[in-house]
Amino acid sequence: MTITAMIAKMSEGLGRSFAIFSLTLVFSLPLGLLVALLRMTKFKPVQWAARVFISILRGTPLMLQLLAVTYGPFYLFGAGVARNKLIPIIIAYSINYAAYFAEIYRGGIESMPVGQYEAAEVLGYGKFRTFMRIILPQVVKRILPSVTNEVITLVKDTSMAFTVAYQEMFSIGKQIANSQTSFMPFLIAGVFYFAFNFIVATVMSFFEKRMSYYR
Repeated sequence: MTITAMIAKMSEGLGRSFAIFSLTLVFSLPLGLLVALLRMTKFKPVQWAARVFISILRGTPLMLQLLAVTYGPFYLFGAGVARNKLIPIIIAYSINYAAYFAEIYRGGIESMPVGQYEAAEVLGYGKFRTFMRIILPQVVKRILPSVTNEVITLVKDTSMAFTVAYQEMFSIGKQIANSQTSFMPFLIAGVFYFAFNFIVATVMSFFEKRMSYYR
């Protein structure tokens, strides 16, 4: 198989890798904010539940979580394995990254000076309006570098979907490498991931510059 043919074949899996990446962000970013707020609540049972959630998801491998979500229902309840494996994959990735994003959000929120809340209260702002209009925009600016690191990691982590036999880019490259006894597919995959991450870093840098007026 020629290099051109390898690239064409692996490009088929690139769309699936992008689907994992984009859908994970769509679900994990808002879920992470929700978990962060639950983690910061004064109601102890909810706070501890959020802590346990974060501890488990950050303390166990993503690969294990993928296997648990995909095959766990079959082994525990005798349910059939999902035909569309993208669904359990997105669930596993979303809850995993939500745990990391939750701690990033929490660090950003807790770094805000108390005076910001007091000033908003004097101006007649309620708690929800204060958070959405004053606190959250500044928090987003502060946490963007940390979020960027996680997003870049997510690009590379999409390759773990091969553990549940999902045909994303790395899985296809691995199959070609085995059938052709060639290392070239792995080099091509490396170029794809590097280019993907370069685009992500460029986009995130653009957002950081656009929000520089909060300095």
